[in-house]
Amino acid sequence: MPFVTFEGVEGCGKSTQLALAAARLRERGRRVVETREPGGTAAGERLRAILLDPDFAALDPVTEWLLIEADRRQHVREVLKPAVESGAFVLCDRYSDSTEAYQSAGRGLEPKTVELVDALARDGLTPELTLLYDIDPEAGLERARGRDGRVGRFEGAELPFHRAVRRAYLEIARREPQRVALIPVNGDAAGVFAETWRRIEERFSP
Repeated sequence: MPFVTFEGVEGCGKSTQLALAAARLRERGRRVVETREPGGTAAGERLRAILLDPDFAALDPVTEWLLIEADRRQHVREVLKPAVESGAFVLCDRYSDSTEAYQSAGRGLEPKTVELVDALARDGLTPELTLLYDIDPEAGLERARGRDGRVGRFEGAELPFHRAVRRAYLEIARREPQRVALIPVNGDAAGVFAETWRRIEERFSP
């Protein structure tokens, strides 16, 4: 059954798009599970608090990555697989593409090692569709940092980090065009949602 992930750099608006998609699907009578990474489970929300807390800015990159994979494993086993198997329309804010972009490309971890551990964590579960919201990192950071005045661990990283993340996302889209739909963020949320919904309808006819 449908498993859709929402990806992009900081401030791209993916969480807003996920909420809009969930609302539209429910209007159409679909049962929807909305979830996120890090988070999505009780244990995951505690890990999320650590991973996003600027007080842990000096967290070692390998530690960060392993916490993310631990979160993902629990999320897959506790929420994602049961929801997909139940026939729900599953919408997830971030998944394995974030790990390739942020930890492999952004933090500079060895890609093959990250890929191997991530495969174990996600237990064979792959999205049918990934919606990738593309925005210039500088513009995205300006939006993200203006939301509540709080700068999280990832938002606080230097601009070269965010540029590397964006390049990695674009490479994923180039490599997997059948799964990844690239959506430019060049208008208001309603305009972007028109393209979001078009992509969902094109793939699933909900």
